[in-house]
Amino acid sequence: MNQRIQLASIDDQRNTEAREAVRQRISWPANLTPANVTYHSRGHALLIGPESDLAAAARALHGRGLASLTLLITEPATSEPSDQAVGSIGASEPLVAQTLSSHQLSQLRIDGYLGAFSVQIDDGEAPIDLARALIERDGFDLILDLAASTHSQRWELPPPGYVVMQWQDAKQRAESLESFVGLVGEFDKPRYFQVNSDLCAHSTSGNIGCTRCLDVCPADAIASIQGRIESHIEVDPYLCQGVGSCTSACPTGAIEFRLPETRRQQDTLSVWLKAYREAGGQAPVLRFITHDSQDAERAAGSIPAGHVIDAPLEELGAAGHDQWLTALAAGASEVRVQLHPDMPARLSAFLTDQVDQAHALLDALGHERARVTLVDIADLAARDALPTLMPLTDVPLNLPEPDKRARLNRVLARLAELGAPSGERTVMPTGAAYGAIQVDRDACTLCHACVSNCPTPALKSGTDQPALSFLEADCVQCGLCEQACPENAITLMPGFLASDARTERHICHEEAAFECVSCGKPFATVSTVATIKQKLANHPYFAGDAMVRLEMCEDCRVKDVWKTMIRDPNAQLKV
Repeated sequence: MNQRIQLASIDDQRNTEAREAVRQRISWPANLTPANVTYHSRGHALLIGPESDLAAAARALHGRGLASLTLLITEPATSEPSDQAVGSIGASEPLVAQTLSSHQLSQLRIDGYLGAFSVQIDDGEAPIDLARALIERDGFDLILDLAASTHSQRWELPPPGYVVMQWQDAKQRAESLESFVGLVGEFDKPRYFQVNSDLCAHSTSGNIGCTRCLDVCPADAIASIQGRIESHIEVDPYLCQGVGSCTSACPTGAIEFRLPETRRQQDTLSVWLKAYREAGGQAPVLRFITHDSQDAERAAGSIPAGHVIDAPLEELGAAGHDQWLTALAAGASEVRVQLHPDMPARLSAFLTDQVDQAHALLDALGHERARVTLVDIADLAARDALPTLMPLTDVPLNLPEPDKRARLNRVLARLAELGAPSGERTVMPTGAAYGAIQVDRDACTLCHACVSNCPTPALKSGTDQPALSFLEADCVQCGLCEQACPENAITLMPGFLASDARTERHICHEEAAFECVSCGKPFATVSTVATIKQKLANHPYFAGDAMVRLEMCEDCRVKDVWKTMIRDPNAQLKV
């Protein structure tokens, strides 16, 4: 189960040859999504920053192919004459300069992306559109921000076309300016993600449930859009930069990469490990790394040890704890996630949370936490370290299920077979999609509002008699059932149950059916009829003998109404 490796038995040359055999036989699924998002930039540039820096930047951009330069001055230059003053710039491009007061700077709001930036000052009831006011255009095409720390606009991951730099950093200056002037023309990129609203646990019946994708996107590309009745998730393809944390955080698979799909990555991990073993490799370590980091290592001539197999990603968020555990269940000794510089704060927090979830699950299933680790930037020793534990298995893992949750449950079942589950409910990090519900039988009327609002098969109605059943393995703790219950009879119980009971459906509440007093047809539960009679006791429509209608099925109730109207045509006017 958790046997230690005899280090002397590891043959690095043999492992290197096995790894190369895997690479030649099976390629990692690439993002083959057609480029169907197009940016159009005509080169109308906005520069934001102190006057002295803007003057130098404007000179550096002079004659570089930009259509116009607009300078938003956040700090005026000193009163002494200076050849760095904006007024002394001799630019061939149209140039406009505007100084912002400290109050205006605090009200500055920037939205959009390459070719379509809206820049406004929200000062009072009539916002000032700076592009319309200064250059008579609908927006700016690109923005160079030299004052990101002084105004209220903040992005963890700036949108395409928004370049942030420190002018005093000479090395960054040259690279940033070169990148900036290249943002003129037409550019295509993939529409990375697709959303399946049928699987989404975000909203139903006007209630808000899961917000995990909204919480982890560092590009602010995901929004909750309010419809006529309920909200839905939308991904702005122009802001999305393929970080992938949303698809890893989504517990149902409602958001996923268009190509490659998450399941293809999982299948490839299992196939790689099988091929590695067949080629004679020992104690494989799966390392998740970005393409850029992998290219940088190769350029520096830094080749990982033979037992380290790299899974290259667009960004580390594209693989979460479900894929890491898949690798362990398919025969990897360890999983290592290679961090890289300049990671957005929300991505770093997301990875830490995913590691915490993986560790909690490994604890619950009787495995060691050391099997999943983060590798610090440029920590070659940690990257190449020999694993201290034997692989859990050498049997390939098949994941035929199309649904993300079903595949995860199969992975957890394999890890449970290979470990020693605690049989207890383990505390998980806040927001983890594991847990149960507690149903107050005295309050529940089996109205099944919870069933109709549940986005997964976790909650189901009874068949032969009124009942409510629950399968914990399918519960993603979205809370929609709890909010939908009119009797407040449902309470969420977060935590991972390391027991077979998690995969067994059980009855939360059941009652005998109430039979129609007229025809004998069962149509509701005893408690439902009692509750309705209590709530409608003072309603004129059910006054007196008419109260018995609440004990009738829908057909008999209508018949009784018509009989009353035939006997007394004016009865309906008395209500």
